[in-house]
Amino acid sequence: MANIPDKLYFKIGEVSKITRVKPYVLRYWETEFKIINPQKSKSNQRVYKKKDVELVLEIKRLLYNERYTLEGAKARIKEWLKERNNRQLAIQFPDQRYLKALRVIKEELHSIKKILA
Repeated sequence: MANIPDKLYFKIGEVSKITRVKPYVLRYWETEFKIINPQKSKSNQRVYKKKDVELVLEIKRLLYNERYTLEGAKARIKEWLKERNNRQLAIQFPDQRYLKALRVIKEELHSIKKILA
């Protein structure tokens, strides 16, 4: 994986150099992968966070190395994000009781959302 500098924000040119993906491809991926959502600076430049750069690298790996289609890569990115979030939760809540309680709460909130819809 590419070495990402320890910075808070990256301009599109920096992301292009780090990931070796052309800026126009990055802009296209923003439209296809809604999870890539760089903020805009006051001068209206795209400003990526480190997590966005990591996501771009994962998308590039899936599309170019693993030969996924765009749809397949989108599905795999959803799984990848879910796995990453579960790992982060496991680190924050090493006791499985907390994880189970959070899953129950999440399910209950989804049921309430369905009722309200």
